[in-house]
Amino acid sequence: MTRNCQIITDSPCDLTAEYLAEHDVKYLPFSYTEAGKPDGGLHGVDDLFQSRSAHEFYEGIRNGASPKTSQPSQGEFDKAFRQIIQAGKPTVYLCFSSGISGCYNGACAVLDRLREEYGADNVPLQIVDLRIGSTSQTLLVIEAIRQRDRGLTADQMVAWASDARYHVQTVFTLDNLDALRRGGRIPPAAAKLASLLDAKPLLSWDLEGELTILGVARGRKKSIKKMVSYFKKYHDSDAYRSEVAGDDGGEVVCLGNADCADEEPGLEEMVRQVDPNASFVVNTIGPTIGCHVGPGMMSLCFWGADRRNGKIDTGKR
Repeated sequence: MTRNCQIITDSPCDLTAEYLAEHDVKYLPFSYTEAGKPDGGLHGVDDLFQSRSAHEFYEGIRNGASPKTSQPSQGEFDKAFRQIIQAGKPTVYLCFSSGISGCYNGACAVLDRLREEYGADNVPLQIVDLRIGSTSQTLLVIEAIRQRDRGLTADQMVAWASDARYHVQTVFTLDNLDALRRGGRIPPAAAKLASLLDAKPLLSWDLEGELTILGVARGRKKSIKKMVSYFKKYHDSDAYRSEVAGDDGGEVVCLGNADCADEEPGLEEMVRQVDPNASFVVNTIGPTIGCHVGPGMMSLCFWGADRRNGKIDTGKR
């Protein structure tokens, strides 16, 4: 198969290393560390659970670990981008959301320096800020691979991804707010109140790539039912095909879980009742996102209408 461009992404895509290797996609890993622990705490490289199982990672958080994440270093970006320059193949980096990470800005800074060093025409790399991540990024990267294999050039891939990111619909729920509390992202009192009320927040991405709250459900079962209701309301493969893909894409539905895989079959069955034609990809939420949401996160991502059109209330306009 002749490919007109290459794809790279980063570990928040939450795909497996085997899948990425099979489809010739390289990834840049984030890392996570837990400072101040005598034994070093919970730390490692987000290598898509090759060196540590998902259960082991999330058990650490259940037992009180609160690791923080780090994006790839400037040196890591520099090394990866120089390899692209040496290979000479037009490449597109599908990058984790700038709304919650400095990864995109860090990558752009290195790219700018290399363009000055080599000349812009001699650096065959373009970067797209996806403004989504985790299971949403899974969905987009899977479709990007299909689009690449259909023959898209690098310029066409950039144009496609810049548009397609707004057709990715996302809803996810958390089992509790403990990880967000430990990370200082919400006040302890708010986490305690949510626990007492058994409140399960439902979240998504806004247009700038920041997290936004869609609503709250009382109890786990109700939160999952609300996720399915969101799918029923906003899933629209026809809109994605007519506005972005131009062919038969859009039927893939991605389900993600943070060490709660036993709940996935129930969610899949409920979604299948809404759309019997859905083709499911189930993945595990990786350490980069897992550090911030903790065990129990469940996500549902699918293709729909353009979120910029103002008809879908998922955040800022």
